[in-house]
Amino acid sequence: MSFTETTTTSWFSRLKGALIKIVIGFILLIACIWLLFWNEGRSVKTYRALVEGAGLVVSVDNGSVDPGNDGKLVHISGPVKPVGVPEDDVLGISAQGAAGLDRIVEMYQWIESSKSETRKQLGGSEETVTTYSYHKEWKQNEVNSGNFRQSGHDNPQKPIDDASFPVKSATIGAFSIDGRAVARLGEERPVPLTAIEANRMGETVTLGKPVSTIAGQAVFSFNPEDPQIGDIRIRFERSDIAEASFVGAQRGSGVTPYKTTNGRDLFLSDAGIVDAPAMFDAAQSENTVITWLVRIGGLVGIFVGFAFILSILGVIADVIPFIGSIVNFGTTAIALILTLLIGPAVIAIAWIAYRPFVAIAVIVAGIALAAGILYLRRGKAAAPALGRA
Repeated sequence: MSFTETTTTSWFSRLKGALIKIVIGFILLIACIWLLFWNEGRSVKTYRALVEGAGLVVSVDNGSVDPGNDGKLVHISGPVKPVGVPEDDVLGISAQGAAGLDRIVEMYQWIESSKSETRKQLGGSEETVTTYSYHKEWKQNEVNSGNFRQSGHDNPQKPIDDASFPVKSATIGAFSIDGRAVARLGEERPVPLTAIEANRMGETVTLGKPVSTIAGQAVFSFNPEDPQIGDIRIRFERSDIAEASFVGAQRGSGVTPYKTTNGRDLFLSDAGIVDAPAMFDAAQSENTVITWLVRIGGLVGIFVGFAFILSILGVIADVIPFIGSIVNFGTTAIALILTLLIGPAVIAIAWIAYRPFVAIAVIVAGIALAAGILYLRRGKAAAPALGRA
């Protein structure tokens, strides 16, 4: 089911929107420049914290707690034993032997999708044809139908939320680890519900609909084979982990985040038996990946910011659509050029602030390379001149 809507935006309205875009563009530009600068500092501080930790960490036997290591950065690994049983105390579902239990609730809802096509008109106005379509789908996230373009596709409020239930703690030998940290490492596996458990849930949660068990899930519906908007299905997943490794500060018999000299919290975890050097190498690799992802995101943001600022030129030129297309292509190219100039410059300035010796070495090397190339070019140019003489 779908419907089509045609809207026309006048040239003056587009001009007003372009002026607003300029303001948004400057805000985005400033925010992304700050983000790039902050990211370099974050990356360097994390790198130094990990280097410091790698030089201090002590691998200890998990069989006993040595009071002499209290406050030190330690590495432990071994079999994991959850303390207690994770349980959804509202619905009465538990997972014996697991490190955590997740309640996952889905609701049958209306979903709106749209597809737009915009055509420029002589005089600078735009005509946009948008087709909205609606379909029903099981969704874990609640979809706000109040924002739908067409009425008559109303979603009720989700009557029960998702929830996680990790054990309070787990042990590795004589050491105690926070249950949330352990549950995050576990392998997720479904917890099939029985008809008795589903019926008990139906008595606990009053949804006004009969409950049945389908594929290990509790389905609240008058007709599970033909679900209606607002129907609910609930499933559970358990987190199981046999062995794990951790790096952190020894506090009594517990392992908690370690505060490095530059103020960073250091707490590493991995599933399985992993030695300390491998855990620090993985953390450094993760830091590098995060740094590049933020760099790329910041550069994209700067490009969008410049594109927003320059977009008013394209709107003005759109009085004649053909000219407007040429101007828009030009402003996009300019935005890209400015991004490639400003983005790396911000990163370079950040390096001077956070890595002055490395930055100076790179600059000196660059100057030396440029000077060498210039010297060689002059030498090649002088050789023919001497030959002619």
